[in-house]
Amino acid sequence: MIEDELRAAFARLEESTPPVGPVRAAVDRAVITRRRHRRRVRLAGTALAVAAVALGGFTAMAPRPPAPTAAPLLATPEPAPGGALNVLLLGVDQAAGSRRADSILLVHVPADRSRLFLVSLPRDLLVPMPEQGGLGKLNATFSRAAGSGTDLAAGFRATRQAVARLTGVRVDAGAVLTYPGARELTDAVGGVPVCLPEPVRSVHTGRRFPSGCQRLNGAAAVDLLRQRYGLRDGGLDRDRNAARYAAGLLHQMREQGTATDPAQLGRLLLRVGSAVTVDTGDLSLPALVAASGRAAAAEPVAVAFPVLAEWNGRGYEPDRELTPGLLDALRADRLGEWAAAHPAWVTSLR
Repeated sequence: MIEDELRAAFARLEESTPPVGPVRAAVDRAVITRRRHRRRVRLAGTALAVAAVALGGFTAMAPRPPAPTAAPLLATPEPAPGGALNVLLLGVDQAAGSRRADSILLVHVPADRSRLFLVSLPRDLLVPMPEQGGLGKLNATFSRAAGSGTDLAAGFRATRQAVARLTGVRVDAGAVLTYPGARELTDAVGGVPVCLPEPVRSVHTGRRFPSGCQRLNGAAAVDLLRQRYGLRDGGLDRDRNAARYAAGLLHQMREQGTATDPAQLGRLLLRVGSAVTVDTGDLSLPALVAASGRAAAAEPVAVAFPVLAEWNGRGYEPDRELTPGLLDALRADRLGEWAAAHPAWVTSLR
C-alpha cells in the first residue's frame, strides 16, 4: 500500500516538473548573447588600441620599467578603470643612427568616455631638462635616453616623464611605433582616408597630395607623415596631419566593421603585432581598451598645444596666455569646454 502511494506521488511530481530541454536551451541562448556582447566591447576597445598605434605616424605602448613586450591578442576582460585616462603616443623615425620622436601625441580619454581628445605636443617644444639643466626640445628626451635607437623603452620612459612634468597629469599608458609599422598597418586596413586643407608636396619622393579627402596606402601615408618642409607651419602642420591620419584610421576600422569581426581583427593584430609594443602601466591591456572603446566610437577632437608662432632659434615656446588654460582643462577633465572656447587651436579633420 505504502509502496503504491509512493509510486503515485513520484508520478505526480514528474508530471508537474517542467522539461529540462527548453530551460537548458534558454540558458544557453542567454550565455551566448552575453558572450557576444562582451566580445563586441572587447573588440571595439582593442581596435582603438591598434588605431592608436598609428596616431602621430608611430605609436607603441611601451611597458613601464621592464623591457617592452609584443602586444598581446585579446585577453580575459577585466573591470574597466574609472576616471579620465591619458595615453602617450610617439611617432619615431630613424636618422643618422639614432631614433627621434617626430610625433608626440597625448590622447585624453575623459571620464564620461564621450570621445577621444588628441593633444599634439610639438616635438620642438621647449621644456625643462632637469638632468642637463635649462631648457631643451621635447623630442630630445627620447633620443638621449634611447641612445643609438635600440632602447625604445628607455626613450619612451624619458619622454613620459617630461610630458608628465609639462602637463601635470599622470600618463597611464603609452606606445611607440616606427614608420615601417605605420605603413604595414595602413595597408592592412585597405588604406586610410585623410582630408587635407591644403596641397602637400613631398620633399622626399616628389609625391603630391591634393587638398581635400583622399585614401592613402601605406607608403603614401608614411610619406605624408614625414613632411614638414614646405608646409606653412612646418612641424606644427605635420602634427595636424598626423591627427588627421589617426582620425581617418579610426573611421576606416569602423566602416570596415573590423572592430566587431573577430576574424578580421585577429588577422590585423597578427599582421602588425610585431611592430607594436604595449605599456598599460598599472592597467591590463583588456582593462585599458575596455575603458577607451566607447570613446573611440565618436569622432575625435584634435587640439594643438598653444605655442608662440615665432621660432626663437632653439624651439617653440609655450603661449603663456593660452597654455595655462589648456593644462587646467586637461587636469580637470574639461578639454571639450576649452576646445569649444578656442576653435583656432582645434584641427579640422574633415
